This record gives sequence, structure tokens and C-alpha cells, in this order.
Amino acid sequence: MNTTLPIGANPWIWHAPVTDAALARTIPRLGRWGFDAVELPLERPGDWSPSSVARLLTSCQVRPAAVVAVMPPGRDLVCASPRTVRATQEYLLTCVDAAHQLGAPVVAGPVYAAVGRTWRIPAGERAGVYAELRDGLGPVVEHARAAGVRLAVEPLNRYETSVLNTVGQTLEALDGLPEEAVGVALDTYHQNIEERGLDIAARQAAGRVAHVQVCANDRGTPGTDSLDWWGFLRELLAGGYDGPLCIESFTAHNDTIAAAASVWRPLADSQDALAVDGLAFLRKTFTLL
Repeated sequence: MNTTLPIGANPWIWHAPVTDAALARTIPRLGRWGFDAVELPLERPGDWSPSSVARLLTSCQVRPAAVVAVMPPGRDLVCASPRTVRATQEYLLTCVDAAHQLGAPVVAGPVYAAVGRTWRIPAGERAGVYAELRDGLGPVVEHARAAGVRLAVEPLNRYETSVLNTVGQTLEALDGLPEEAVGVALDTYHQNIEERGLDIAARQAAGRVAHVQVCANDRGTPGTDSLDWWGFLRELLAGGYDGPLCIESFTAHNDTIAAAASVWRPLADSQDALAVDGLAFLRKTFTLL
């Protein structure tokens, strides 16, 4: 199999929040290192300017992989007040608009509920929660489809949400929404916890994968781990995925993001090494497929 995919990185490896100033430092370095793409987390509208970032991306020859939706406490589409749902929809619409202005193909993230919000959902109530999610996503999906942007809904591990943990649950929740406007975001960190195998998850999501984030099983450098990268990448390619693989990790040196992501120790010799070594590993792995 002589195929490769673009490789990107998330500025959270170094910075939080991600601002115009942080991107001005990060994107040129990604271009010099040979990355094809960058994820763009939008924690708060106004943190960075789509027009300024678009110019920076063009000058550095780095493509926008995705706008990443960030879901702190208070951003919820399910089991929440109408006011909260409306505010969350407005935030997601802003993410779609930013992606459209940049030319980013997707808005990715756990767009259904705040990260860290967990509660027991009885089996008999889960279908109702998923119906509520489809209703909440409806106007966002329509806006995204009109803008030529696709939503990529990310299942998270059991410690970060109780709504969507697996690919199967995500596909069930999205059933009935237009596939061209909404798909699944895979993240090797979460799938390694919740699925029987990374290859199985990729195979189950085939044809519906809208975005992919990668890291080691400890959120560190891809390749310094026990993950089945060959099986995972083969299934992605076999399923027709042709988007980027974006390295997503976090720095232990920022108090806010360390607490949010439970990163209490360095995950590589340096944050630069995490990105550069991960890029080299992924490039090499594609040559061996």
C-alpha cells in the first residue's frame, strides 16, 4: 500500500489558550519542520482572527486541518437548559464561520457536552439523549452544510463524558443527520481506552470518518507506545479516509491545560521533540504499510 496522509499538529502541545500571538510563533515552526497542517482550537471567540490566521497559513504553506471546538463547563447540547443549548449553538456556529473563513474542512470536537461532565444515563433514556443531541445539532449542521464545512463529532473516554464513548454510540447518535455535513472524529487516546482495537474502531467508522487525532496511549509521542499503528492506518486508508492525522497532546507547563487534560508530567523530552519525533514516526510508518 503506497499511500500517505497529511500530518498536522495541535498548538496545545505548546500553548493554552491558543491566540493570534501563539499561532504566530507556532505555525511557522510547523512549516519549517515539514508539517502539512495545523488544528486550530477556538476556546473563546476572538482568541484569534480568522483573516490573520489565514494569511499566516498561506505564507507558511500550512493548511488548516480543523477548527477544534472546546467544551468547558456550561457548553452543552443535552440535558441542559434551553438558554445553555442556545448559547452552545451560537458558539458552534461561530466555529463553523471561522472554519469557513479559513478554508478548514471540519469543526471537530465533543460538541455534545462539557468535557468532564458525567452522569449515569440509564439504557432506556439513552435514545432520548441522542434525539436531543440531534435536535441541538440540527441548526449547526445546516449552517455547516451551507458553508461547506463538516462537523466531526468526537467520542471521549468514560472519565470525560458519559454521552458518547465509542464509535458505535456516535454512529447511533448521528443516525439521520446528513453524512456529508456531520461525521465522526477519531482520537487514538480515547479509542485506545474504549474500543476493542484501534483497527476495529476505524473499520466501524469507515466512510463516516471526518477527522483524526493521534498521540501515544499516554498522550505522548506517537510511536513510543504499544498501539497498533499499522492496523489503524491500514483501516483508515481502506475506509477511504484521506484527511490529515493531527498530533494532539498537551503541555504540563501550563496550569490551565494541565488540569483540564490531567497532564501532570512531561510526556516527552521536550514539546518540540513530541511533535517532530511523532511526525517522523508517522511518515516512516506509511512507508512500511
